[in-house]
Amino acid sequence: MSSGMGRGTVNGGISFWYADDGFPAPREPLPGDANADVVIVGGGYTGLWTAYYLKKAAPFLRVTVLEQKFCGYGASGRNGGWLYNGIAGRDHYAERHGHEAAVRLQQAMNETVDEVVRVAAEEGIDADIHRGGVLEVAYTPAQLARLKAFHAHELSYGEKDRELYGARETAERVRVADVVGSTWTPHGARLHPVKLLKGLAAAVEALGVTIHEKTPVTEIRPKHAVTPYGTVRAPYILRCTEGFTANLKGQKRTWLPMNSSMIATEPLTGEQWSAIGWEGRETLGDMAHAYMYAQRTADDRIALGGRGVPYRFGSRTDNDGRTQQATIDALYEILVRFFPFLTGVRVEHAWSGVLGVPRDWCATVTLDRSTGLGWAGGYVGSGVATTNLAARTLRDLVQRDSGQAGPTDLTGLPWVDHKVRKWEPEPLRWIGVQGMYATYRTADRRELITHSARSSRLARLADRVAGRH
Repeated sequence: MSSGMGRGTVNGGISFWYADDGFPAPREPLPGDANADVVIVGGGYTGLWTAYYLKKAAPFLRVTVLEQKFCGYGASGRNGGWLYNGIAGRDHYAERHGHEAAVRLQQAMNETVDEVVRVAAEEGIDADIHRGGVLEVAYTPAQLARLKAFHAHELSYGEKDRELYGARETAERVRVADVVGSTWTPHGARLHPVKLLKGLAAAVEALGVTIHEKTPVTEIRPKHAVTPYGTVRAPYILRCTEGFTANLKGQKRTWLPMNSSMIATEPLTGEQWSAIGWEGRETLGDMAHAYMYAQRTADDRIALGGRGVPYRFGSRTDNDGRTQQATIDALYEILVRFFPFLTGVRVEHAWSGVLGVPRDWCATVTLDRSTGLGWAGGYVGSGVATTNLAARTLRDLVQRDSGQAGPTDLTGLPWVDHKVRKWEPEPLRWIGVQGMYATYRTADRRELITHSARSSRLARLADRVAGRH
């Protein structure tokens, strides 16, 4: 099947979001050795939100952000624009800390969606935010069984405003081919990732935070962030590097940089949108094992993503988001599988990026009180909202440790100070991740062919190997 790629298609160039909104003016690199109260390594959502909340809580703090390329170069500038209430590892935390602890974590995530929308409005950040919620669809019997189980599971974590739809009700929202059901939550919104990122960076600088770009941190140790241009010393060094963590000395196996890829279509016509529906502009996902995610953009394109080539040997990351043709073809196939009416529509942009995956697939926030080293990440693709909760939690942990405040509701959440083992060395992790996603795709194909209501045993096997719940 043709991928819709043609003349005028941009492959890479970081992401469509930058092509749409333009690249930011470069900030100066670190001029030499310096001192601060808090050093934040990484200028993505986690780092910028952390700087924002620290300065809001304690304006006297000297906060410095060190970014290896430019703010938003990584996942924060390349994601699908899903601001939603999912958090990686919730079931694991329920097992370890009790159901009620996980319910509190979920409630905090529900409130985080509101918090991001609130701050964007307060700071005058126009990020094309539209609160249409999150719609996840099923189009095979096995997917429908998983969807119903997923819906009931979410209700058990206190999400009483979630709704379950049949085929007809789903089609009234968006006409996905062969859809048999869906689940919808109001705790979600579509946004333009780069507009949010740029607005947040500007708000942080207005508060007095120092941001140095083109300043790669090569090593983090207690009270020191080491760069080629000098060392910044501070009582607190916070690592907010997500999928690029493996680049740091001693962190090669901490989080696996999982590759995710996206395409963006040309703007669709009124006739095309009439055929599709999607007037509520919900973020759209499915219940496949190798799942997809999509949004209807503010200028009426479809931006759609999936895993593509999931992992590069040796935890390597790409330079400019360039994407393999086979991945683009696979994403285009999903697009026309969902919306056959769009066969032949042109893809105007394709790109890729990495997200951080811990060995147990659990997002975490930590501050080591003996060293002053902190970190947050491992969002497994749910970072647009989770970064905000992580940042507010890091703020509270720093304030508690420095004597500025006591424990808070956030410092008591079960993901705080969670410890996880490292990934296996190469080539084991490359073989494992490639095999896992090949198995998931095979399972999805079998479910399409067999129409069985039972999930493929292959997928359950892959889940066990991966350590996922």
